[in-house]
Amino acid sequence: MSLFSSWGVFWVGVLDWLVSVETTSETTAFWEVLTLQDYNSRIVVLGTAMLGAAAGLVGSFTLLRKRALMGDALSHATLPGIALAYMVTVAWGGDGKSLPVLMLGATISGLAGVGCILWIRRQTRIKEDAALGIILSVFFGLGVCLLGIIQKMETGHAAGLEAFIYGKTASMRLLDVQWIAGAASLCLLACLLFAKELKLLCFDEGFAGSEGYWVTGLDSLLMGMVVLISIVGLQAVGLILIIALLVIPAAAARFWTQRLSTMTVLSALIGAASGIVGAIASGLFSSLPSGAMIVLVCATFFLFSLVLGSQRGLVVRWWRRFQLARSVRRQHLLRAVYELIDWKTGANSTDRQIPIPISQLYPRRSWTMSQLQTEIRRAENQGLLQKNNAQVQLTETGFAVAERLTHQHRLWELFLIHYAEIAPSRVDRDADAIEHVLEPETIKELERLLQQEETQRSLISPHALSDPVQHAAANRSDQVSNTGEDEGEKL
Repeated sequence: MSLFSSWGVFWVGVLDWLVSVETTSETTAFWEVLTLQDYNSRIVVLGTAMLGAAAGLVGSFTLLRKRALMGDALSHATLPGIALAYMVTVAWGGDGKSLPVLMLGATISGLAGVGCILWIRRQTRIKEDAALGIILSVFFGLGVCLLGIIQKMETGHAAGLEAFIYGKTASMRLLDVQWIAGAASLCLLACLLFAKELKLLCFDEGFAGSEGYWVTGLDSLLMGMVVLISIVGLQAVGLILIIALLVIPAAAARFWTQRLSTMTVLSALIGAASGIVGAIASGLFSSLPSGAMIVLVCATFFLFSLVLGSQRGLVVRWWRRFQLARSVRRQHLLRAVYELIDWKTGANSTDRQIPIPISQLYPRRSWTMSQLQTEIRRAENQGLLQKNNAQVQLTETGFAVAERLTHQHRLWELFLIHYAEIAPSRVDRDADAIEHVLEPETIKELERLLQQEETQRSLISPHALSDPVQHAAANRSDQVSNTGEDEGEKL
């Protein structure tokens, strides 16, 4: 009891000390920003959160559509529209820095840039990435030139227009948040109404067209949402960094799921969280720009997903490859023992579980002796093998597993010979669960072919070796060749 009472006295003293400490102005400001007590902090956090969620939602479709950089080109294409809108409005005697006018000019210019990209891609042999680079650089260069002209005009100056390049999140107003809320609502409504159509467009454009869907209209709808998000995002992070909100949250969400619905939700959450955390961090440390902080928080989420993502993360992929390699090595060991038993006992022997020397197993595969010993220990721990001095013997369970693996492997070989027209000397592949690859009718046909070719109890390989030691070198070269082909298929 004395221990608990001591801890109680300690924490009471800590609380009394915290209450008695004088609160400085810096501490008060820090706490107000952290708890969103300040009006400006609430406006900025709310606006960036909605912008991040909307950009993450739309970015999921553009990423799968392989149009991720379209937002980058579009955002850069808005700069000449902003400058021209200012010049025209001032020439007519109006307020050149009216936000609705500037947004209208940015929208028209952005749509013109997207239209130029699509026209170049369809009317010429230039690929989309080259068209993106051309339009991005040309429009942005034109915008910078126009800003230089505005700077020398007698009726106005370009001060404030540069904010569209780098963003001005910290000075976001309620009107900006209302624009962002409206754009986010429209994008959410469009994604809900056309979820099936957009999904089909992203994964199989040709099938969508054959089913009667208006592919051009759906593509225009998707690009329209990108335009909308890019325009309203100019006020928050600027035209240079808006691409981060359209790409990074979706790319980070891709590491966690294989389902589009889940990906869109995760992408929106990551975008919203990036906006919130980045805005709060910028408020706490005044020397850090808000737009850059939002992008850096997005990058942090991406790196975390890249490493620890449950579906495509580096750790998960490494573990899956490790498990697959271990499973393949175990299959190779069991098949090698089984095939040596076949070679030793012959067709009429009833003693199928005879000991096999390890020295005869070594030439059967391209493994080192230490790797072979390791696999033997693992198989022994799993109850598949029994090791006695320098020999191994299959258990009843191990013999059943080895027979099944060899049977599946021989079916796979027959399929390659009879259906893929591959030479028998090149059909030695890793045993696979063939029922997960082929149709049931094909499996039945292979079973019939196998029964016709069986001349003894064991399953005869179409390239069986009469002496496993004599043909070790040929077996190793086949494995090297097969490994290279398998890697090429994976790429």
